[in-house]
Amino acid sequence: MPASKAQQRAVSRYVKKNYDRVEIKTPKGGKDEIRAHATAQGESVNAFICRAIREAMERDNAEQPPQD
Repeated sequence: MPASKAQQRAVSRYVKKNYDRVEIKTPKGGKDEIRAHATAQGESVNAFICRAIREAMERDNAEQPPQD
């Protein structure tokens, strides 16, 4: 059963209030590669991208020498 217009608006307001949006661009075919990898890992594309970014940030922060 499709969502009503009121439900769609409510979801849209919720998403706008609780999430930031980030657009990425990838060369042609990259989207399909990302989707296939995410699926193989049992994740959505969004979950995979968020995890990959979080892991890269943690790794980058661990490699930086402590600041005085």
